[in-house]
Amino acid sequence: MFGSPHKLQCELLLRDIQGNISSSPGDLLKLAVSTQILTSQPEQLSADNITTAAQIANTLLQSANITEDIAVAAVTTISQLLNASEESTQERDAVQSLTETLEKFSMDQHNNVSLIVQPKLAVQSVQVPSDSVGIQFTALTGISGNFVANRIHLNTNTSELIADNGGSTDIQIVIKFPPVSHSNNTNHSIGFVLYQNDRFFRSRAFRASSGTSRRVISANLGQVSGLHVEMLFKPTAVPNASLYDFACVSWNYTLKDWSTYGCSKVNHSEDGLRCFCNHTTNFAVLMSYRKDFKYAEALNWITILGCSMSIIGLSLTITFQIVTRKSRKTNPTVLLVSVCVCLLIFTLLFMLGVDNPHKQLDRPEIQKDNILPPSDTHTERDRGPCTVVAVLLQYFLLGTFTWNTLYATHVFLVIRNSLATSPSDFTAYTVAIGWGLPAVVVALTLGISYRVDDPLGYRQEEFCWLAALDPKGNFDFKLPMFWGFLIPVAFMLIFNTVVLVYFAVTTCKTNPHLTSTRHTSMKKKFLSSFSLAVVLGLSWILGYLLLITQNETMYTILNISFCVLTTTQGFQIFILFTARTAIFKKNMLSVLKSVSSAGIPLHTKKFSLWRGKHSDQVESYTQLDTDLSFPPWSSQTSN
Repeated sequence: MFGSPHKLQCELLLRDIQGNISSSPGDLLKLAVSTQILTSQPEQLSADNITTAAQIANTLLQSANITEDIAVAAVTTISQLLNASEESTQERDAVQSLTETLEKFSMDQHNNVSLIVQPKLAVQSVQVPSDSVGIQFTALTGISGNFVANRIHLNTNTSELIADNGGSTDIQIVIKFPPVSHSNNTNHSIGFVLYQNDRFFRSRAFRASSGTSRRVISANLGQVSGLHVEMLFKPTAVPNASLYDFACVSWNYTLKDWSTYGCSKVNHSEDGLRCFCNHTTNFAVLMSYRKDFKYAEALNWITILGCSMSIIGLSLTITFQIVTRKSRKTNPTVLLVSVCVCLLIFTLLFMLGVDNPHKQLDRPEIQKDNILPPSDTHTERDRGPCTVVAVLLQYFLLGTFTWNTLYATHVFLVIRNSLATSPSDFTAYTVAIGWGLPAVVVALTLGISYRVDDPLGYRQEEFCWLAALDPKGNFDFKLPMFWGFLIPVAFMLIFNTVVLVYFAVTTCKTNPHLTSTRHTSMKKKFLSSFSLAVVLGLSWILGYLLLITQNETMYTILNISFCVLTTTQGFQIFILFTARTAIFKKNMLSVLKSVSSAGIPLHTKKFSLWRGKHSDQVESYTQLDTDLSFPPWSSQTSN
């Protein structure tokens, strides 16, 4: 079961083997086995190691003294290199030369060894009689994804590709010989090389996602024209994605890239993708997938109710603050109105526009033309509306927090400097910062992450908001949700929290310079602190806790609390900063009195009375205008 033992020089390195391989042809087997051992842990190989090992394997396969044992060791080394993690441009030429050598080797070794199968590489050599109409090579799917000898089959006389309807076929290729080859009475030397991945065929024209790979099969028949080559590739199953398109390609050694020249699509189904080519070389199918998005559900009733209450409350607060601004000279009207305006626009946009209007719900229709896809992941070009909504949402929500922070700064300055109002030039600075800073952050975010042909670098497809998750559904710190929103907002919330604590501590003790702290009840002090917490948006801290919470029960509690508090923030501002003010109460009382007073037209009449005497005086009636400030009825009687 085991081959004869070999005495090896364990101190040899790959560069030492490369230097000795040409000068010691008699020790090829030892050098081949040593190379195999030194590359047995491919994930630890450097780019230099990979290049050197590829050159050693190339030399071994081209050697005139090659034996079956040397061939197996060399193929094993190549199979291990296909599993290496390190990649660099310096190895490109070495592996390119190696693949060309494998093609020639697969045709020339029918006398020495017909089949060598390793986990990542299979080499098949065969002699086909001249009367054969064609040959079929089939590799069946393995459980682990690696190649196994008993799952690789040959049919040396077939005229068509016989597909396995059961779906167990991984890859099939049929070469139909031209009629002229039947009259030569010479056998055909054919070689097949099957690569488990495309690591040796890195493309510049086709961008592959990290961790993805494609099967590559090489069919070689020498200089024979008029060939009919048909292939069947099983499409790779990609979780949560659908096949968008594919291209039948062959490797062009001149371009050092994939090319569709001489190849075309035949058809496609769930069992496989069929291709046709008129020549033999290295073939592959480059597949492009479109993600199956799980679009966000409609807003729940809690969110709709809370946002509706906030919209009404914010609208009333803005109107009240503007109309009564002259009677509240010491209040920060600009700051509070700006907070409410940003929050109102954000809430309206969130309710009306966060749902993506262009959902990709239709099944992709594969094109008939054999066109090389630019990437293995298809992304629709930006259609505009969803990105615009995401930009506006980011701007106005950042604007809300910026104005919150400016409001906190105003409170801090008033308390710290014992001022009745903020400094005279404070308003000009706040306007520039409040509206300008969010614009700068949004512009930087768009410039760094947005592309028209790839809008998902900036926003999400499921709903119109900043991109946050990688393709596997994990939070990605490289995406704009983190550095374009969470980071700047975190700094603002930290500052606002510090100001709130400073305000609470100050109001809890009597400050002779601040009249507001004298004889103030604990209830009023609590309401003052709570009001400040609301306008500073500190309820959004719960959102950060949601990101780090692992306990399911705690997550549910925080989620509900966050939803209720943030959606009703505008209504809370209305209650605390508008409904509780004396001016609002007085105006509302006047309105209620006006509505409750009933206006009824009044009639008066005069009577003249004479005892025992008839009068011809005519009774007269006079209608008077109603005064709502008086009782509804009044009458006058004259003697």
